[in-house]
Amino acid sequence: MLADPRTVRVTGDTTAAVYRRSADADAERHPERYREEPIAEAYCWSNLTSGNGSRALWLLLLPFMVINLAHWMRPTARRRPRAIRLHGVLVRLIALSLTVLLTAAACEVALDLTAWQCAGVAACSEKRSWLGFLSAAQGGWWSQPGRRLALAALVPAALVGLLWFLSNRTWSAYESQLPLTGADPDDAQDDGPAPAAEPVRPAPGPVRKVPAGPRRTPAAPASSTGDTGRLAESPGTPQTRPAAPSGHTTGLSGPALGRPGFWYGRRLVARLRAAHTAAGLLTVTAAVTEAAARYDRAAPGPVPPVLGRLIEGALAAGLVVVLWVVCRRGRSERRLDNRLDRALITWLPGAALALLVLAAVHAAWPRPGWTSSGRLPGDVTLFRAVSVAEGVLVVLLAVVSRYLYRCCPEPRTVLRGLGGPAVAMLACALGGVMTGGVAQRVADWLDGPGSPGMGSGALIEGPPVLLSWQASVIPVLLLLLLVPGAVLGVRTRLAARRLEPAVDAEYGEPFPDPARTRRIARARATAALTDAAPGVVGIVSGATLFLGAAAVAGSWATGEVPGLALDGSGPFLESVAEAAQSTGSWLIGFGFLVFVACGRRAYRDASARRTIGILWDVGTFWPRAAHPFAPPCYAERAVPDLASRMSGWTGRTRGRLVISGHSQGSVLAAAAVWQLPARTRSRVALLTYGSPIERLYARWFPVYFGAGQLHGLHRSVHCWRNLWRATDPIGGEIRLGLESGPEVDRGPLKDPLVYGRTPEHPLPEPVLGHSDYQADPVFAEERAALLERLGPVLPRQARAVGEDVRAVPEGPPDTAG
Repeated sequence: MLADPRTVRVTGDTTAAVYRRSADADAERHPERYREEPIAEAYCWSNLTSGNGSRALWLLLLPFMVINLAHWMRPTARRRPRAIRLHGVLVRLIALSLTVLLTAAACEVALDLTAWQCAGVAACSEKRSWLGFLSAAQGGWWSQPGRRLALAALVPAALVGLLWFLSNRTWSAYESQLPLTGADPDDAQDDGPAPAAEPVRPAPGPVRKVPAGPRRTPAAPASSTGDTGRLAESPGTPQTRPAAPSGHTTGLSGPALGRPGFWYGRRLVARLRAAHTAAGLLTVTAAVTEAAARYDRAAPGPVPPVLGRLIEGALAAGLVVVLWVVCRRGRSERRLDNRLDRALITWLPGAALALLVLAAVHAAWPRPGWTSSGRLPGDVTLFRAVSVAEGVLVVLLAVVSRYLYRCCPEPRTVLRGLGGPAVAMLACALGGVMTGGVAQRVADWLDGPGSPGMGSGALIEGPPVLLSWQASVIPVLLLLLLVPGAVLGVRTRLAARRLEPAVDAEYGEPFPDPARTRRIARARATAALTDAAPGVVGIVSGATLFLGAAAVAGSWATGEVPGLALDGSGPFLESVAEAAQSTGSWLIGFGFLVFVACGRRAYRDASARRTIGILWDVGTFWPRAAHPFAPPCYAERAVPDLASRMSGWTGRTRGRLVISGHSQGSVLAAAAVWQLPARTRSRVALLTYGSPIERLYARWFPVYFGAGQLHGLHRSVHCWRNLWRATDPIGGEIRLGLESGPEVDRGPLKDPLVYGRTPEHPLPEPVLGHSDYQADPVFAEERAALLERLGPVLPRQARAVGEDVRAVPEGPPDTAG
């Protein structure tokens, strides 16, 4: 990024830091050297998303990350606080159901398939030597069903404990990092729009300078090993700040991303972590208790049935408390919320763990004559209840989202406001695939040559019937997706043909090469497929909801797996049902194995980890507002880094800077600029390239990057230019128009730079698409123009040259693409 292998870290740590060329390390002490050129700095944050090998395990948290995205996709609405809060509550409830689903899957594998079914059948346990001490045939102390369940409960309880530990660890490293401003705690709930916030008060401590801008046009990065950003400094006499747009203030009280507490979710994440941990432990408790309680009620024995009823009553009370915690409070963004509900976050998980221990003791009490057969009692009911609850919640979320969209429609919003419900449905589907895949694979492994649920040849009953029905609809869903896939393929091919004359006319070649023209036109047509993504997501989500409802209804009505439920319906339907069940079971298991393989490769291979890190660039940009076990939000570290860097440097030098960002870096740049005080923002110029701000973020997250917010950002910074290409599948125009002031967009840039061979370019130039914007001469031209518009090149030092003042420019990252 700095076009020099000799770099020095100016400030920061090994996770995220600001770097400068070694020759520019003491630039503030020698301003005479930089009368004609700015000073380049780069901010590297790649380790926040693809640092050590443990980040590979984040793949297993993908459903949690997706449902967290749905929270931020709320349509724009004004003066609808109840509907806005209801939207947040519904998303948090769906997120809670995913935690219960994950824990239920672990209980299915450990308690039902292993401890209850396989250990209770001599033919199965004899083939698994490690199950010998649990085998009912051997008659040991652990052979009683209740004791086997109590021991197996350690597995799902340990999983919940691991999720709690990871969430608590990342909470301390991300959410607990104070942003630029300091403010008093605030108890106000803030699921919706906030009133004007208090002015920014600089954080205590030393303030550093923030120079910026490349000393010369930087070459393209040698490799996309991380996300970087840069600033170009050009201080001078302060200029008049442009007027703010109507409806948007210029301080932190304007856009939502500019609120003081937006990047500080410490309190909410702590509360949700306690609730989700308790929910997971209560799920394990229910799985352990239900079988013992039913046996005590059915057959008189040494354990009074009232004990089971008391534990079930405590379970119901715990569920009510968890729901109250999840529904009661949303995000507090108006001020920095430093309070912690210490009693709640300590006693709620502790009480759930104590209840689990009590349930394990209750289940392990001697019960002569108790044997295990069939499936674990209550298992089917749990999976069915979770599936029905998720479907109902998604439908309610769609109703609320549609209502909010109709109150304040924005034409560019995806799916007319239904983007959030569609993504929430995908999160539920991902959770079903991962949990069902684990259960199906373990059942296939334990039952020998038989097929789970099919009766003959099977050693065990297998997982709940609902999981087999859900697996059976996967081949149907894939067949349905062939239709939109074929339509998009044909449309892209036709669009490429229509673009070929335009490509020839643009380059003005007297003798165009048809293959070269076709390649360029195909790249442009393929890049346009991004704009069709919302339609595909809507189709997939709608089909998933419909097929999921059919699976629940089929399992409920028949009580058998599809292969048996359609017996007697004719040879064709029977064969189709059996093929769908076996293919779906294989696909769902294969999908889980792919997740594991990707995680293993990412753990061992840094390059693979960086590739997967692209997914986290978008998915973990947003704070954890719905699910506390989702991967942590790197922006809660990166945005305060950038904002304090820019604010500190401009404050010390009264200088000016250009912050430039590529791809996801442009999003970080905008978020950081919104966090700046109005006086600092007026000294900043913004240069974005390959930016998804409007194309992706404004359409999917209209509340935070909608047209009004982008107009406000344009008018509050000194100047803004955006570069884009027609061949870029990610970046695009900002689409503000001239009514917001000077034009922002410049493009589409030529890609490739030249059509054929020239003396300056003797070899064929590649189609760059989303990468290497800095290789285009327009980049240096626009950066120089921004520096010129900012004012004099030489900074005015705020302190004596001899004093120790470090330079602090900064800019957003450059996402590997």
